[in-house]
Amino acid sequence: MSRPQPPLRAAFRRWHDLTLRWADNDAYGHVNNTVYYQWFDSAVNDFLVSEGLLDIVAGDPICLVVGTSCNYFAPLSFPGDVEVGLKVAELGRSSVRYDVGVFAKGAEEAAAAGTFIHVAVSRAERRPVPWPDTWKAVLAGLS
Repeated sequence: MSRPQPPLRAAFRRWHDLTLRWADNDAYGHVNNTVYYQWFDSAVNDFLVSEGLLDIVAGDPICLVVGTSCNYFAPLSFPGDVEVGLKVAELGRSSVRYDVGVFAKGAEEAAAAGTFIHVAVSRAERRPVPWPDTWKAVLAGLS
């Protein structure tokens, strides 16, 4: 199996800045792998909320995470800042696959990169529903 290559900063369209916390480091002195998934989730949901799409308390539809993946290329550790880049890689009838890159502040190559898949579901039934037109337009603009 060939090792994936780290994506470059130019591959991403939207950015979410984060400051590393002491608690992000693990016993090996670098950010624990589970923290990257928290960053993916925060960056995607920040995008949806800031675009006025996702109303966490009362909105319909809502988004459920159905898949994630991550490849690690370089360690990150406290103290420091990271930038999480997003783009829409694939937009389906009721799903979206984001490509996500985690960069040390100002770095050209990602320290980690992966995918994050959301499915639009009705709040009440938790069954897939087609993207509303407003969502489709915003998501398509991030591809």
